Amino acid sequence: MPEFLPFRGIRYALSEETSPADVGPVAAPPYDVIDDDSRAALESTDPRNSVRLILPRDGEDGRDRYQIAADCFDEWHRTGALLVDDPARFYLYEMLFEDENGRFRRTHGVIGTLGLPPRGVDPGAVGVLPHERTMTTAKSDRLSLLRATRANLDPIWVLSLTEGLSKLLVPHRLPLIAYCEDSDGVTHRLFPLTTPKDVAAVSEAVAASPVVLADGHHRFETACAYRDERLAAGLDDPGAERIMAFTAELADDELSVRPIHRLLLGLGGIDVRAALTGAFTVLDAGANTPDRVVELRARMRDEDALGLIDRSGLALLRPTQKVTDTPEVLSDVDSIRFDTSVRPALPDAMVTFRSDAAAVAALVEKGTADAAVLLRPVTVAQIRAAAFAGLRMPEKTTFFSPKPRTGMVFRSLDEGGAPS
Repeated sequence: MPEFLPFRGIRYALSEETSPADVGPVAAPPYDVIDDDSRAALESTDPRNSVRLILPRDGEDGRDRYQIAADCFDEWHRTGALLVDDPARFYLYEMLFEDENGRFRRTHGVIGTLGLPPRGVDPGAVGVLPHERTMTTAKSDRLSLLRATRANLDPIWVLSLTEGLSKLLVPHRLPLIAYCEDSDGVTHRLFPLTTPKDVAAVSEAVAASPVVLADGHHRFETACAYRDERLAAGLDDPGAERIMAFTAELADDELSVRPIHRLLLGLGGIDVRAALTGAFTVLDAGANTPDRVVELRARMRDEDALGLIDRSGLALLRPTQKVTDTPEVLSDVDSIRFDTSVRPALPDAMVTFRSDAAAVAALVEKGTADAAVLLRPVTVAQIRAAAFAGLRMPEKTTFFSPKPRTGMVFRSLDEGGAPS
């Protein structure tokens, strides 16, 4: 079962007059959703914005970007811009937001350190279950950053299969120590959990059942690779045996799961509707307008169908047959349907991924993409069933929203929690 322990977090010391700390000016989205424009905007917001740690730029004095990040982290600590909490603790983290349907939601969980599997041991053996296949991408960037900073700068996200974990995470009893509101209107709040009895209860609850990797597969694999490097060098490095993780209960009322749609490029003059006829019954759904896209997604949900956006407008794709050659628990997952029925019909298409249906529709309308296939979100029940069956969904199946903000709390791998 997973080992989940408290740690001495590193946080921004913004002002003695501000309690709790508004970390908005120094916080950032996860590194993999930041484009060039938003990166520049974050850098201009505050010279200590955490984007300088997770997406550093090369220096003019010959230092590479990873050394720049490490130097920033050390300098901010040395000058008192960062403080180290004492004693070790868990951090309760909550996100308050409106979902895509305008409903008020709350996702809350706990940030601690998750033990990595022993070298050469499958993560499932220690209760850490990947839920998606990962795409083949270079992990060297995150590994180089970890080597240089020796810090977990943002938490991975795991889902606990322990029922009732959420009841142990009661932030309203605790002092609020940091908060921010992001550009999407999501309020992020951080609370310390230090009482030994409560810390032990949370640690035991997480250890009682496996956890599912929701977001951060590559960072988890990078942490394992770094730990293996240290062991191969004969170094005893306890800090490298763990990774900072945000843990939330795998429950419907805790999670907002959005689909990740498929944009298709390189189709040339192919008639997409004709190519998909046979695997699907293709029903015209009108012009590509924002209102019609909303209507199409409602029909997809009600009629167990996928959606198509092409140069002719919108269409509903009703599967004509059940997916075979895949485990039953995955047979109704739309990313499986796409891989087994759409990809073979359009073998030359280049596929990219976006989670915002309105943005996807706009890209097709502008001609940036030739077409797009809209998917339905997977359910918590499907995620749970796949986890217990030990199965992985295709890459880019789930988009958990909103995302924890970088800059709420950091973790150093070095003893005592502070940079060396």
